[in-house]
Amino acid sequence: MSSGMKKFLLLWIGELISSIGGGLTSFGLGVYVFQKTGSAAGMALVTLLGFLPTLLFTVPAGVLADRYDRRVLMMIGDGFSGLGILYIFLCMIRGGANLVQICIGVFVSAIFSSLLDPSYRATITDLLSKEEFSKASGLVSLAGSARYLFSPVIAGLLLAYHDISLLLLIDVSTFFVTITTTFIVRQGIKAIQPTEKQSFLESIKEGWSAIHIEKGVFVLVLCSSLITLFLGTLQILVEPMILSFADSKVLGIIETLCASGMLASGILLGGFGIKKEYGKVLQISFFMAGIFMIGMSIFENLVSISIFGFFFFATLPLCNNCMDYLCRTNIPDALQGRAWGFIGFLSQVGYVLAYAVSGLAADGLGSLSGMGVGRGAAMMIGISGVFLSLVAVTFLRFPAIKELEKRTE
Repeated sequence: MSSGMKKFLLLWIGELISSIGGGLTSFGLGVYVFQKTGSAAGMALVTLLGFLPTLLFTVPAGVLADRYDRRVLMMIGDGFSGLGILYIFLCMIRGGANLVQICIGVFVSAIFSSLLDPSYRATITDLLSKEEFSKASGLVSLAGSARYLFSPVIAGLLLAYHDISLLLLIDVSTFFVTITTTFIVRQGIKAIQPTEKQSFLESIKEGWSAIHIEKGVFVLVLCSSLITLFLGTLQILVEPMILSFADSKVLGIIETLCASGMLASGILLGGFGIKKEYGKVLQISFFMAGIFMIGMSIFENLVSISIFGFFFFATLPLCNNCMDYLCRTNIPDALQGRAWGFIGFLSQVGYVLAYAVSGLAADGLGSLSGMGVGRGAAMMIGISGVFLSLVAVTFLRFPAIKELEKRTE
């Protein structure tokens, strides 16, 4: 095992623990807000405010990742993002936090968290060889899935015996672990030394050019923005769909069973990786993800939701692996931070629309149909699944995407 891979694994462990802590907070706040308001729109608002700063600041964060020490930026982002969670915790122990206080805390935390992703992804490029990218991508997907795999069942069980303040305290404590692992990895890695001085605006333009000039990368990123619209709808609405007929403990177990699909495929990718046909695997995976979303929405049945949810989540590491590889291997190393900033911004615009609209739409459909917010959420998930499959069979067949893979052979 190379020294770069060893450092990556240490960094990955820190991110895994951080992901679990963040998942505890996300799950707990979702349940808390739904129980207080009985509305999917309230849950969507919290998620939107927690995501919006990441989207808005990811481009400048990408520029910073190419101008300054990426590991230091990660430590700053991790450390200060805990302040927002700590604020919500203090409000909780003083008698409970209202929706406005929760939104403020989540928003502050997200501002600092926006520094993380471009620096983290660029650090992976710093540490690993091209041959190690695919395996690393599988492990990154696995760490990201921890918030869905481990956190819900842990949070659900803890909420049965304690209130949400315990989940928030655990989350805050995980930031110390992440900062420590990042500090250790930082030793022996030289900070970025720009070859020429550029203004901030010039650096942003260069990052835009890195993805815009590569037609296949640009098409892939635009497609991903559509895809995140439909994935974001599921992310927002699966909890109110299940909470409409089950409690938080059951919700935690079901979410963990579903997310174990990411564990299964993530382990396979971490051990073997994908060797070829990235474009085809990407298209098939997203098509099947749409089909499984439809399956999750049909029946108000925990077994059915668990089975279709398992297979849905199993497709996500495959999708992420292929998109990550096709983009990473077609962008110059010196522009990785700036490029990933723009990729993160453009590919996740769909989430903003999903968070802004899906909760209101679910409430509206539930009211119009007379079946309640739970079935309104299910209808929105099913509709999103149909469109996700259509995007897979239509846009992901562009010749420009196929050309990306040919250049890496």
